[in-house]
Amino acid sequence: MADPVKVGHKNEKVGEVVSTKMTKTIVVAVSRRVPHPLYKRIMTKRKKFYAHDEEGTAKMGDVVRIIECRPLSKLKHWKLGDVIRRAPQVGVQPKDLDVKV
Repeated sequence: MADPVKVGHKNEKVGEVVSTKMTKTIVVAVSRRVPHPLYKRIMTKRKKFYAHDEEGTAKMGDVVRIIECRPLSKLKHWKLGDVIRRAPQVGVQPKDLDVKV
């Protein structure tokens, strides 16, 4: 009897984009709430993941889903899955600034 084909589920995480300064790379901060080992108080822990963004679709403040993939560089082992929620874009007109042109 042959073994059934294993269907691998890739690890996924949801977090907020905190940096888009690199080419084709975003930095995603993933937060989780865990109890303190001794005092049992609920704490928020954050970890940053470097993810590959080929088209540059994610912007600062967006909530995105990242999917684990093969190592793409020394720090990048994730790729952008999809953008869950866009960050509000605030536009400032040059006339609103106190700059004399």
